[in-house]
Amino acid sequence: MSSIIQLLPDHVANQIAAGEVVQRPASVVKELLENAVDAKATDIKLIIKDAGKSLVQVIDNGVGMSVTDARLCFERHATSKIRQAEDLFSLHTKGFRGEALASIAAIAHVEMKTKQDQEELGHHIIIEGSKFVSQELAVLPKGTSFAVKNLFFNIPARRNFLKSDVVEHRHIVDEFQRVALAHPNIYFTFYHNGSELFNLPPSNSRQRIVNIFSGKTNEKLVPVQEMTEIVSIQGFVSKPEFAKKSRGEQFFFVNNRYIKSGYLHHAIMAAYEGLLKDGCQPSYFLYLDVPPHTIDINIHPTKTEIKFDDEHALYAILRSSIKHSLGQFNVAPVLDFDRDANLDTPYHYKDLDASVPTIQVDGNYNPFSQEKPVKQSYPADNFRTKRSETASWESLYIGLKNDTETLVENTEIHFESEEVTASLFDDSEVEKVVNKTYQIHKKYIVNPIKSGMVIVDQQRAHQRVLYEQFLTNMTIHQAASQQLLFPLNLFFSKNELELISELKIALVNTGFVFEATAEDHIVISGIPVNVTESEVSLVLEQLLSDLQEGIPENSFSQNDSIAKSMAKSLAVKTGTYLTEKEQENLVNGLFACKDPNVSPFQKPTFITMRVEDLDKKFSI
Repeated sequence: MSSIIQLLPDHVANQIAAGEVVQRPASVVKELLENAVDAKATDIKLIIKDAGKSLVQVIDNGVGMSVTDARLCFERHATSKIRQAEDLFSLHTKGFRGEALASIAAIAHVEMKTKQDQEELGHHIIIEGSKFVSQELAVLPKGTSFAVKNLFFNIPARRNFLKSDVVEHRHIVDEFQRVALAHPNIYFTFYHNGSELFNLPPSNSRQRIVNIFSGKTNEKLVPVQEMTEIVSIQGFVSKPEFAKKSRGEQFFFVNNRYIKSGYLHHAIMAAYEGLLKDGCQPSYFLYLDVPPHTIDINIHPTKTEIKFDDEHALYAILRSSIKHSLGQFNVAPVLDFDRDANLDTPYHYKDLDASVPTIQVDGNYNPFSQEKPVKQSYPADNFRTKRSETASWESLYIGLKNDTETLVENTEIHFESEEVTASLFDDSEVEKVVNKTYQIHKKYIVNPIKSGMVIVDQQRAHQRVLYEQFLTNMTIHQAASQQLLFPLNLFFSKNELELISELKIALVNTGFVFEATAEDHIVISGIPVNVTESEVSLVLEQLLSDLQEGIPENSFSQNDSIAKSMAKSLAVKTGTYLTEKEQENLVNGLFACKDPNVSPFQKPTFITMRVEDLDKKFSI
């Protein structure tokens, strides 16, 4: 019997490995940027076209490669970072697998140009689908340039699974930001379809964060710093009042490598306990330095998850250091109710000298000089006699009774009698008005009906009412808008501003009026009728949070997503007291909807309980 197990050809093995390494254009960006950082580059340029589907190019001024290294780097498991298995526990670089370039070359057209500083000429190599097309000498600057074109050209099924350009572009921006935040000492520039998106000169960590996310970020940041034998923590967290609905601005870096850790995220949320509103997330940019032998990086294909030797100690240190920073900068609440805020001394007062008070003396002042009091005359009262000065308070009431009797005698008082008219209806025909709705625990509304009663969930019911209102307004383009006396300036990051610009038409159909759009903020001069001025930022933050995974491509799905998000933000919440009129309006509005049975999120809005069901409960 012949053998059925065979070795795979290299090009097939590379395509299989590419399925793990290259999931989308952002994966190529991550690998090429990390290679440029490992090459000790100080200036890195990222150029993409069509969200990376047509071109991903990274140009650096690093050390470059020799002709042997240039050919060998495209082979599988070829790396300069490790020599033996023990090296996996002392890694100080980004890439170490030796599969990235081989996987990329298997599914794209790759053009590499590289030159070392001591060499006169560089090397120009072209590879298409793991096949070497050409290799020749060329006059090149120092460094390396990788151009990856026509990604997934030989795997059309994988190319069809890519999302829209907007979604893929956002993933590329995320990967670019992670590398740029980890290395603030490197000059990064980012171009998309010929336009410059980011220009990040070398700076410190705080300035790099501000340059990436917007100018208003600086006032949100609280520095965190802690030095221990286990870990060294540096970075910034945001003040509680600037917490957002989305989790976009949350970054962990361990030894300058971006990671994801739900365990460490829980430690940060524990430090903010009692300071955040429900559903809000703080921003943080934390850089952790740990000994390389205490972590295991090689536990996930994308290397974004790390195993720590002592996670419990790291959890406690991280939580306490953030709590200390929030308290040190007077962010956490103080339980001293008698504290006078005027006694708080600003930090910059510690270097100032105390000012000597000046004393002014009036030399002409004589406390024994006699001054005649000024007599004031009052006009005589036309209705009361002038009262004489009395020695005791009882004399104030002398003659009061006589004055009152005289006033009553001299005044004629006529009372208009109220005519009693006959009732339009007899008492038996008048129905007594009773309360038709009742609110239970500020959560449910009970409405009696002939067969029993209806119990309505007030939050879900209001979501359904608002959802259909917004969807109707966006469909017929007749949404009413209320103009603001003073326009609102709302600040967002570049990613969020791009997302808002994509949704601008749909938001205008709901009633928003955009006056201007700048690099880091938008100006809103009109808002929908059922939205208050204080709710605008909450509505937009919730919308950005709900659409983090991507914007639907067709307009109906966009309108549906926006209507759901705004309904969730503006609906009356559980625990809100409703008046009798509000309860009736909510119930009537719910049953006037096209589909009153479920909320926009397919949850039941009401249940019906019949009298027979109640009778069965009491018959037990």
